[in-house]
Amino acid sequence: MASFSIHGVGVSSGIAIGRAHLVSNALLEVVHYQLKPSLIDEEIQRFSDAIQTVKHNLEVIREQLPKNAPAELDAFISTHLAMLNDRSLSEAPKDIIRNEQCNAEWAIKQQMDDIVEQFEAIEDAYLRERKQDVVQVVERIIKVLLGHPSQSPNQSVEKQQQENATILVAHDISPADAIQFKQHQFAAFITDVGGVTSHTAILARSLNIPSIVALQRARDLINDGEVIIVDGSVGVVIVNPSKEVLAEYELKQDQWQLEQQKLQRIKSTKAVTMDGTGIELHANIEVPEDVISVKASGATGIGLYRTEFLFMNRREMPDEEEQFIAYKHVAEAMQGMPVTIRTLDLGADKQMNPDTVSNCANPALGLRAVRFCLAEPHIFHTQFRALLRASHYGQIKILIPMLSNLTELRQSKLLLERAKESLRKEGTPFNKEIKIGGMIEVPAAAINADAFAKELDFLSI
Repeated sequence: MASFSIHGVGVSSGIAIGRAHLVSNALLEVVHYQLKPSLIDEEIQRFSDAIQTVKHNLEVIREQLPKNAPAELDAFISTHLAMLNDRSLSEAPKDIIRNEQCNAEWAIKQQMDDIVEQFEAIEDAYLRERKQDVVQVVERIIKVLLGHPSQSPNQSVEKQQQENATILVAHDISPADAIQFKQHQFAAFITDVGGVTSHTAILARSLNIPSIVALQRARDLINDGEVIIVDGSVGVVIVNPSKEVLAEYELKQDQWQLEQQKLQRIKSTKAVTMDGTGIELHANIEVPEDVISVKASGATGIGLYRTEFLFMNRREMPDEEEQFIAYKHVAEAMQGMPVTIRTLDLGADKQMNPDTVSNCANPALGLRAVRFCLAEPHIFHTQFRALLRASHYGQIKILIPMLSNLTELRQSKLLLERAKESLRKEGTPFNKEIKIGGMIEVPAAAINADAFAKELDFLSI
């Protein structure tokens, strides 16, 4: 067999060598057929039963998580369970079945395509990547409808694992599927789609599994059982390597493992330059559960905590208490280390459900991030109150995104002061000296950086 390589995006470092196991893609098996009017109610019930089966399967996976499993695993499964309770997935397909008199598989796939199209219009890469969660949930539903819900390796794969490491090759892999496979052990996984910020990528990094995504046609080009090399550090997959290449990567694999052991030993050592200047390494996080990985890596703080995760995949805005709990969890877990939390970086054009924002936020105006929050001051007020309350429990800093002029900054600071005043009147404790910073990410802000610096405690470039 000829050797060749495929290039993608490495999302979790490391080198794995093993035999490919191809994971089926249920979305490719969906066909469209018409139903007699007398069968519509039965088809709707079949769809409802599939939803309940998927919920049950996910609950079982969550209950079987080992006690020492990263907290992200539970969080990702909870996200998929929440999606199953959303009307856009649980009820809208029923209307399609009823109106088009079609089969359930086709109805849920049409609804998925509509939702994915909305996500594709989002500019922010992290938020756009959330479409894969929708696709993964829908694929689980379709697998149940088609009669083959299990993703677990079969006996032939189990036998193969005893002889060689197994590398999963799939169009996409959901966190829940990855957890199921992990129970049977595998060395790496590669997918046709996905991105650095996908939940599956975050999970791979949490579990220290070499992974590559966005390979486009890996599942078409690789045959089941072929020997492949996965280099997650550079995003390269080598199929049917020669003896010389195989020996080279076996050596690289040993060297990488030794390097990881070395990093584990020195992760608590202070970072100091040759001239004695101290340097702090802070981590970026997407969800509160990422704190576990932050502390395990030896980071001395959180440089960016994105709060969009709280606002997505839901019909209503998170209330103050829900936000407070999420921010407080991170602040307490970091035990006095700095935690920089970015305020909401969404726009009216990025809402999953238009009911979550009022009509005054016009997508055509380009409202996003700070402009969006200023146009919807109740959102800013609620988030500021939650952040201020959480600041009583740790060293929280507030970061305002997408600032372009001093007027936006001063309006934001005014709303922050109003939030402080409301807490003072209630007698609610908060850090009165909380630091506020701005992100320099648009040309106008870069030009006016000196002016911003005079009115802010810090800048994030």
